[in-house]
Amino acid sequence: MDGHGRTRPLLRRAALIGAALLAATAAAPQASAATAAADRGPSGGGLSAVIRYTENGIPHILAQDYAHLGFGTGWAQAADQACVLADGFVTVSGERSRWFGPDAATDGSLSSASRNLTSDLYFKGVREAGTVEKLLAAPAPAGPTRDLKELMRGWAAGYNAWLAQNKITDPACKGAAWVRPVTAVDVAARAFAVSVIGGQGRAVDDIAAAQPPGGPAALGAGPATDPAETAAAAEAARAFFDTGRYDMGSNAAAFAGSTTASGHGLLLGNPHYPWQGGRRFWQSQQTIPGELNVSGGSLLGTPVVNIGFNEKIAWSHTVATGTPVNLHQLTLDPADPTAYLVDGTPEKMTRRQVTVQVAGGAPVSRTQWWTRYGPVVTGLGPGLPLPWTAGTAYALNDPNAANLRGSDTALAIGRARSVAGIQDALKRTQGLPWVNTIAADSAGGTLFTQSQVLPRITDELAARCSTPLGRATYPASGLAVLDGARGDCALGSDPDAVQQGVFGPGKAPTLRDAPYAENSNDSAWLANAETPVTGYERIWGSLATPRSLRTRGAVEDVSAMAAKGGLTVADLQKQQFANRVPAGDLAAADAAKACAALSGGAATASDGRQVDVSAACAVLAGWDRTADTASRGALLFDRFWRKLTASTPAKDLWLVPFSAADPVHTPRTLNQAAPGIGRALADTVAELAAAGIAPDAPLGEHQFVVRGGQKLPVPGGTEALGVWNKIEAPWNAAAGGYPEVVHGSSHIQAVGWDGTRCPVARTLLTYGQSSNPNSPHYADQTRLFSQERWVTSRFCERDILTSPQLKVVLPRERR
Repeated sequence: MDGHGRTRPLLRRAALIGAALLAATAAAPQASAATAAADRGPSGGGLSAVIRYTENGIPHILAQDYAHLGFGTGWAQAADQACVLADGFVTVSGERSRWFGPDAATDGSLSSASRNLTSDLYFKGVREAGTVEKLLAAPAPAGPTRDLKELMRGWAAGYNAWLAQNKITDPACKGAAWVRPVTAVDVAARAFAVSVIGGQGRAVDDIAAAQPPGGPAALGAGPATDPAETAAAAEAARAFFDTGRYDMGSNAAAFAGSTTASGHGLLLGNPHYPWQGGRRFWQSQQTIPGELNVSGGSLLGTPVVNIGFNEKIAWSHTVATGTPVNLHQLTLDPADPTAYLVDGTPEKMTRRQVTVQVAGGAPVSRTQWWTRYGPVVTGLGPGLPLPWTAGTAYALNDPNAANLRGSDTALAIGRARSVAGIQDALKRTQGLPWVNTIAADSAGGTLFTQSQVLPRITDELAARCSTPLGRATYPASGLAVLDGARGDCALGSDPDAVQQGVFGPGKAPTLRDAPYAENSNDSAWLANAETPVTGYERIWGSLATPRSLRTRGAVEDVSAMAAKGGLTVADLQKQQFANRVPAGDLAAADAAKACAALSGGAATASDGRQVDVSAACAVLAGWDRTADTASRGALLFDRFWRKLTASTPAKDLWLVPFSAADPVHTPRTLNQAAPGIGRALADTVAELAAAGIAPDAPLGEHQFVVRGGQKLPVPGGTEALGVWNKIEAPWNAAAGGYPEVVHGSSHIQAVGWDGTRCPVARTLLTYGQSSNPNSPHYADQTRLFSQERWVTSRFCERDILTSPQLKVVLPRERR
């Protein structure tokens, strides 16, 4: 094609964009009217935006101000995810029982509620108490900024406009009466749910179940004091707050300019989030000329980019080890179990009567009980019961229930121009409830910081004010249980904190400008193994304790990359799909030897059967130690390793124990004499044989998803294996092995700079932009993920304009 042939399509696209920009400019006089009408509802301002779609349905949203930007974002999210969004709004309105029945299970996206009724009792209580409205009314920085309020107002208007002007084709909610318009308060209520999902959101059932005692049973079990009971409680608390057990996690690594080929920084972000439901990410670019230009992933229902990049910086988040709540053990008034003593003075609990509409039945009313510390709870999960007796109750303090600043933090980071600017954004807004931040910039700087909202529990306060239960749980998990009867045990506040009772940003574990900074959901300690981060209080996380296999493997990989130097974005892409199995490197060879040493090539299974495992020995020995889809032996080792580690304590598994002096490489050396090895091998071989799966079957034949009738092999591996490219899939032998991914790698980004004003970025949204099976973007990026291919980001105008799939949409309100 000659030069004129190449130029004509570009000119046509430029003319099209010019018309779009003129349309946007024509709407500019309405901006002041939109601001004036903010209190009249989301459709009062005649909002509009310009949306340019490029490959894989990624929208580039152009607007004149934050209200219009929110409008375009709400419209575009609704176009891709109307049903998932609508379902979430039913949740935060406390109406799941009305539409779906009280006993049906929730999808777990916005709380841990086990069924719709308890979800509704909690969220209806939040709404009726005016919690969200009060937070919206608080002046910044304690409350949200004007820019964020405008974004939320616009997002609601855009979502509503899409619903009004389009027909839903997604069978999940096509024609459903529960799909309805929303308000800015609904958008804020969803943000509130995300903020408390690590705190109150994990105790929804226990908040709903808390009722004062009555009758002789009230004199039963009190607080745990027996050593065995407190030890069990400590282990339960450790398990409850173990980030390795969450359905959210992440890896992220930043590299300084001293390690890169260009001298600019590099950032690899690999968050692990659910593949279905309301905590999916969604991609976009948001632009207000001269004000904001940021690209990345947003949690659904969020009007901002939560992780991403701009011309100068790139950042990602990982779920942090900070314990986001604490308990107060209440001493009750002997004459009234709904009153508690503080310095000897009785204080009445606040009674909240909540009524929930129920499909096909009478409304259900329950009473919730709140204290100055927070709601009364009956436990933190089934393993840590907290009984309400005649003398004792427990209240949950969650400071993120007073934090609606998370989106302001994301917005401020998106406007930053350096890692120092990111630090400043975090200090000003203080809105991140449960994540670390890892970042790099074009000047070659790096940042790791655990700037999250945590109760201000110092080690000194815990030592002085912990109850017997707290003296067990705090060292084990960071969960403080304080004596609520003592006024001198109040949390206090730091002078740089924007909220009472939390740590100020100056106390957050932080590492600046190290050659690399990495986190894989362990504590801040080994963000850089050569320069450990120390000196923080226990509530932030542990020090000098064993790291997960994923952390160990990640630190090995990332530190080796930094030492090698000359890094490029391509090296980040290779790391994402290296699919190395650290557990395999540590144990596969020894497991193969232990297998070969079995008498007669047989082992005894859990049910007592003798199983011929001889074929498995050679498979383990020959396995390439990866979780690539073509890898033979990966599935065998995966099933074996899960069974072995579930039945054999770590102290019996390794010959070389953990050493704080060598935390990346210990524990190690599999104990070939461990009795669990033969049993795990026998159980695994029998399980695979019963399912008709050969021991050397390629992983991708049995770890896959089905989209549009097509079977797509999925690379990666589970948390227990330590694979960077984490994939969690329930075992279903009848369906072929691992036939669906529930959570794992999600919005992946590899970002750097080459000296031009356009960042060099490759992205991948593993499950695609849309949950609608009728959308062309339902599985397009899942196919790319299956093939370990990437999307080249189009950030600068010339790149957007030259997209061969460019499509311009001009949404606006119709009044």
